[in-house]
Amino acid sequence: MASPSKAERPATYDDANLLLRLYELRREEKLRQAREWFMKNFHAKTLEEFEKLCPQGSQENAYARMIWSYWDMAASFVTSGILHRELFIQNSNELLFVWLRVSEVITLWRARMNNPHMAENLETVANLMIEQKKQAGSFEAFRKMVQGA
Repeated sequence: MASPSKAERPATYDDANLLLRLYELRREEKLRQAREWFMKNFHAKTLEEFEKLCPQGSQENAYARMIWSYWDMAASFVTSGILHRELFIQNSNELLFVWLRVSEVITLWRARMNNPHMAENLETVANLMIEQKKQAGSFEAFRKMVQGA
């Protein structure tokens, strides 16, 4: 999958409206519950830790999958060029928070499921965000806040 081009078009009202719609979806009650649980509890680094924290069929498993699939969907709008990259990045630090929490587990799930494209959009946009934060000198502080290191 190609990364979005660096020479982007200006943001439009349609971009702003889509971004607002994504924000509204995050306010949906079930997704709010999932987000709250995820922020407080998701610290799995291995598949074994994930399976203990989020057993198959459990509410926690549904919450984890809901969170990373929501952000992968939102990121797909950016990677496909539907949503303005910089506008999204400026307003979506939660995506990077989620990626930093799930990246190790996702990598292991990809291997287990033989699916190298799982959460690929999420990873692509997170890497863009990481690069921007590194250039601004703020990535390490953000990473430490997210990972509690």
